[in-house]
Amino acid sequence: MRPEIFCHRAIAAAAVIALSPTVTLAQAMGDAPAAAPGNPQALERVTVTANGRGQTRQVQAISRDELRQLAPGASPLEAVSRLPSVNFQSADPFGAYEWSTRITVRGFNQNQLGFTLDDIPLGDMSYANFNGLHISRAISTENIARTLLSPGTGSLATASSSNLGGTLQFYSVDPAANAGVEADQSFGSFNTRRTFIKAQTGMGQLGGAYISVADQRSNKWKGSGDQRQQQVNLKYVNAIGSDKLSAFVNTSRRREVDYQDLSLQLINQYGYTLDNTYPDFAAAVRISNTLCGNGGSTYVGACDNQYYAGSGLRDDELYGISYDARFANALNWKTTAYYHHNKGAGLWYTPYVPSPTGVPVSVRTTEYGINREGLVSTATLPLGNHTLKAGLWYENNKFDQARRFYSIALNAVPSPTDFPSNPFATQWQFQFKTRTLQLSIEDSVAVTDKLTVSGGFKSLSATTDATRQIGNPASYPSGSITARKNFLPQLGMTYALSDADELFAAYAENMRTYQGTATGLSPFSTTQAGFAAIASTIKPETSQTLEGGWRRNTNTTEAVVSAYFVQFKDRLLAIQQGPGIVGNPSVLANVGKAQMSGVELALSTKLSTHWAWYNGIGLSKSQYKSDYVSNGVVYRVNGKSLVDSPDTMFKSVLSYSQGAVDASLGLDYMSKRYYTYLNDASVDARTLVNGSVRYTLGRVGPLSDASIQLSGTNLTNARYVATVGSNGFTTSDPTGTFQTLLAGAPRTVFLSIAAKF
Repeated sequence: MRPEIFCHRAIAAAAVIALSPTVTLAQAMGDAPAAAPGNPQALERVTVTANGRGQTRQVQAISRDELRQLAPGASPLEAVSRLPSVNFQSADPFGAYEWSTRITVRGFNQNQLGFTLDDIPLGDMSYANFNGLHISRAISTENIARTLLSPGTGSLATASSSNLGGTLQFYSVDPAANAGVEADQSFGSFNTRRTFIKAQTGMGQLGGAYISVADQRSNKWKGSGDQRQQQVNLKYVNAIGSDKLSAFVNTSRRREVDYQDLSLQLINQYGYTLDNTYPDFAAAVRISNTLCGNGGSTYVGACDNQYYAGSGLRDDELYGISYDARFANALNWKTTAYYHHNKGAGLWYTPYVPSPTGVPVSVRTTEYGINREGLVSTATLPLGNHTLKAGLWYENNKFDQARRFYSIALNAVPSPTDFPSNPFATQWQFQFKTRTLQLSIEDSVAVTDKLTVSGGFKSLSATTDATRQIGNPASYPSGSITARKNFLPQLGMTYALSDADELFAAYAENMRTYQGTATGLSPFSTTQAGFAAIASTIKPETSQTLEGGWRRNTNTTEAVVSAYFVQFKDRLLAIQQGPGIVGNPSVLANVGKAQMSGVELALSTKLSTHWAWYNGIGLSKSQYKSDYVSNGVVYRVNGKSLVDSPDTMFKSVLSYSQGAVDASLGLDYMSKRYYTYLNDASVDARTLVNGSVRYTLGRVGPLSDASIQLSGTNLTNARYVATVGSNGFTTSDPTGTFQTLLAGAPRTVFLSIAAKF
């Protein structure tokens, strides 16, 4: 989109907003007003992480320098994983393979956290995301300026309907002052190739812009198939007096051939390198005919050891336009409008549904379509020793979802990286329309020079209307459901003990709205009778978080010690509720409480002029506090540990910088993780070591800022389980046969050459 079109739309949007009385409730900012990404705040001062000086809750930051230490094309979540109590896992070396990527914080999993990019909601960033997209598709990592993690109470202002346990806010870099071109070419293990090119217009009277193009592809580290992505990012910024107009267009095309999900039994029998048969379709046909009950054979469990292939296909366009106005009375009013379009599909070559051609395998898809638009508006007004903040977020989301089957001919096997066409059957098709409204208001009071207190609340409501378009009316529901909490309070305080030391404490209540999908933990993932039985009685998940701690900031040290306690109520789980529901289907149900508590310590120290050392540790106790009943059976999970919630995590990064040389070496330890609610199956603890070395050449002929970087992941070549829960979690797995694990990538090495023109 051309910059002048952005300008015209911005002026129109600003006019509408100025005339709208409802927007006087602008979105509250729980943290200090965000500076432009090009103007770093105190939160960005340290080498590895900053500890949120002046914030009334736990806030930590990752700067652009930390992102530069990652492997080329790596997810920014790789850098966030250095923070205490952050459990990040992925089966690929980049942390970007979405079927495997998971992040949990203080026991809350990914779909219970909130994520934004430049204030625009990204949904819960899950694989089957119905109201957003993953950060690795939303923007190229090279264009991220900073990342803020609030691992507990989060911000009242965050535009998220899934924020139970914290928020991750990403901010893009602004265009540079001077025109130029920068390029980065990377090569590495498993035939990895990544090209990143960025052109800057420089800042002038009409503003400035940049456009970047990224192309990345690599082979899988086991089996066959590739994973590739193309991204285009365009951003425009213009200063209009003291105001700021900005707009962006980000597009992504991602194609990922899947790794096979493993079980403990498969790992013990075949090792970590077992994978699907792709591109050997004859082997898949042979397995289907001999092990899967086709062609007169008897089904045996080994049918599911290997399939032909699976894949994830995602096409996204994300548009945003923002006007940040500063008035003479010190009122700061920022409004952002956005639109997101997604086309996606998850493919599985299933041996359980034969093709009409007689081939015993067909392609089963789960297909996605997202069209959502929204508005985020925030206002901040200083009045004496008070700072008033208010906000509004509204989103209208249309989500289309379908389950289809496509035929295969022996002489024309469809590629797993292409969208299929002409299905021979559609099992079901839905359209979900979700309207979300959030209002928030907050007052921060400087009681004394040392003491600041804040208080506020938000009101959150989301209504989903589901329309079954294809499918058995008895088996697939239509209907409407609303999650609403009119008063979700948040309180906080900071007290300065000295120029270097301060105490902080915060309390917050949050709610997660229902998922408007036909799959997963959704009220619509049941029959019509099942939905009717729960629609008026089910409750949304809620949390109550209390946290507090001490921070220290000096020229050589940044430290934080914090403790937290969380009550998680009305936990949702799909269970069978017994003969009272016709057909006894699985339905979503509230199964009680969970409780999380823990301590986090982070210390970043400048050891000398050239050496810095960061250490972070998270110690936690996360347990279910209620048994539940499914199909008449009582499951004694009270007192059991939460799934995928390690009780100990330790992270350490040693950094060196002198002249043209920058280097870092990082260690990441995670204790064992359960993947069953009864805690009878788990994966072992693991320790990973990553590192990077960069040498800056400076000017070389016509090139400036030329550099070469060598990056490595899993340097000790550890064999370990990276992801747990790829196919969800289960009550019990005493024989270790539940296939919900993904192996971690072995040692990988990458070389990057970068320069500016």
